[in-house]
Amino acid sequence: MRPARPTLRSLREDLKLSLPSAREPLDELDHPILAKAREHFADDAAGHERIRSIDDEVLLKVKIQRWRGAVWTDGDLPWLIAAGQREDGSPDDFYSALETAARAARAHYNANNRHPLSTTTYVGHLLPDQNDRDRYQLEAGARLVRTLAAAVQELARGSLHDGHEHAADFPAFRLGVLVRADDGHETYAAVRITGSVPDDLIAVILRHVPGCDPAAWYPEYALPSRPLLPAEQAWSTLMDPKAAAELLDDE
Repeated sequence: MRPARPTLRSLREDLKLSLPSAREPLDELDHPILAKAREHFADDAAGHERIRSIDDEVLLKVKIQRWRGAVWTDGDLPWLIAAGQREDGSPDDFYSALETAARAARAHYNANNRHPLSTTTYVGHLLPDQNDRDRYQLEAGARLVRTLAAAVQELARGSLHDGHEHAADFPAFRLGVLVRADDGHETYAAVRITGSVPDDLIAVILRHVPGCDPAAWYPEYALPSRPLLPAEQAWSTLMDPKAAAELLDDE
């Protein structure tokens, strides 16, 4: 499964956390119940306990310390849709309060809709909505940028070691980085992309090559050892030798 994440409502109202920028994925937030949910649902074969008092949706329990949560799965994506504290024997106990609220929500739904629910509870208002899905898509873009930045740096480091192109495969393209450094001379850097990649993603890749001016890349029609193939694009520039040395020192 993909990492468990909170809905925006549960993040703000239940966990009392502010919404971070899209560069910080909600499935990576530091909170005990979120960390437990990520761990608990990481193993597809692990057993999960259902919240039996809720019958209109399948909600699963997650527990740590005094925190209690309700998780709803959308395919392979678990969502923490509600969370609260354990209060044994109290009507304010999380699972008791969840049932009470769900029964009241069902009564309200039936009073305002022509086709009443046959279930005893209703938690549809707690499930992820379009805002949650929009946020997930925003994070996907930020996550791709972060993945590309790390890959570009690792490929550049590998190429610096041996002077050969190092490459990695992504879903829609293959990325290659070639860095050649000669003592006392400028450091040559080239990026090769095989496949269809939008211009904005190319700009992201070139911007994250260490020690290179993002505005100084020039299109190439050949690599040092061969011409380009029809499906390939390439760019070259000069890398700051100091940045190259620092890249190797970071290992």
